[in-house]
Amino acid sequence: MPIYSYEALKNGKEVVKGEVTASNLKDARDVIRKMGLVPTKINEFINSKNKKTGNVGSLSLTEKIDFISTLQILLQSGIPAVESLMFMEQEAARKKIRELSKILKTQIMAGSTFADTLARYPNTFGYIFIGLVKAGEESGEMEKTLGRIKDLLTKQANLKSKVIGTLMYPMFVICLAVLIVLIMLLFVFPAFKDMFEQQDKALPWITQAMINAGDFLKVYWYTIPLFLVAFIAFVMVVLRWEPARKILDKYLLKVPLLSNLILYSNYSNFMSVMSVSYDAGIPVVDCLHLGIITLTNSTMREKLSGAVTKVQQGLQVSQALRATKIVPKMLLFMIATGEQSGRLGDMLEKGVNFLDRTLDAVVDTVTKMIEPIML
Repeated sequence: MPIYSYEALKNGKEVVKGEVTASNLKDARDVIRKMGLVPTKINEFINSKNKKTGNVGSLSLTEKIDFISTLQILLQSGIPAVESLMFMEQEAARKKIRELSKILKTQIMAGSTFADTLARYPNTFGYIFIGLVKAGEESGEMEKTLGRIKDLLTKQANLKSKVIGTLMYPMFVICLAVLIVLIMLLFVFPAFKDMFEQQDKALPWITQAMINAGDFLKVYWYTIPLFLVAFIAFVMVVLRWEPARKILDKYLLKVPLLSNLILYSNYSNFMSVMSVSYDAGIPVVDCLHLGIITLTNSTMREKLSGAVTKVQQGLQVSQALRATKIVPKMLLFMIATGEQSGRLGDMLEKGVNFLDRTLDAVVDTVTKMIEPIML
């Protein structure tokens, strides 16, 4: 029986780590919850004596979409999973997908179910992917579930492209500004120096400071790439160091415009996963867990994790989310209406549409405001 390593919240705050033995990912999550913990991360434990899952690397969003699309088409045509994977092993355009299909086919032929096989590769597919496939397999709606996953991944890819496209312009302007400043320091200010020296006049202190900086950079030019490398390394360390990341995430939510972009892009992914997983028949608490996995802001993740704990204690989803004080009121109203009317699935879908429209408006506003701000 597989061994799963986990990270979980104790009493809603303390992070604990450990290992449990279970037949699959869902059973491992149930075991952890029976211990009074809220699981946040679960991985199948593999050591040098237990390397049985093969070598599978991570997949990009595009590769996941290609894999799901091809598999869905084959299954809808009535081709069994093993034969579908055999076809993909031989005919898939991407080498990584061919190798992945071969590994999955081998394990399914050895007696594993498709969902349990995917559960051995959480770093490749992600818990959302695995959880939805498990629900689809149990409900007998695998083809329909794969279609939901494909739509979800396509939406996430489009959202990622939209956010990156919005941020590309300011990054380009910043790089251009740095280049212009360097040209000014190295070539323009020295011309002023010669002109003022010929007139025997003292330079303004700020002009003199710029000329001195230019003279320094002409001699020690190699400090420029060293500074850029050091700056990039510093940013990467800050983003990867958990305490610094938490502080940064907290204050980013207070920055006008940027805070709306962060909030609505995160909630768009969160609600999309909630909607798809709820339609697939996954319990609402697990839907919340899957949705929280998509959140990139640690402050939002912590507050919504606390909401999950309250839902487990019997509170309604809308009430638990309202207590976080960071969920849009319109979203809370839709969820509350869905709970009262018994049409939570429909209201979650409407909530996704509301967030998409709002995010489009936010992106449009940010795009329009970037140019005057940068100037």
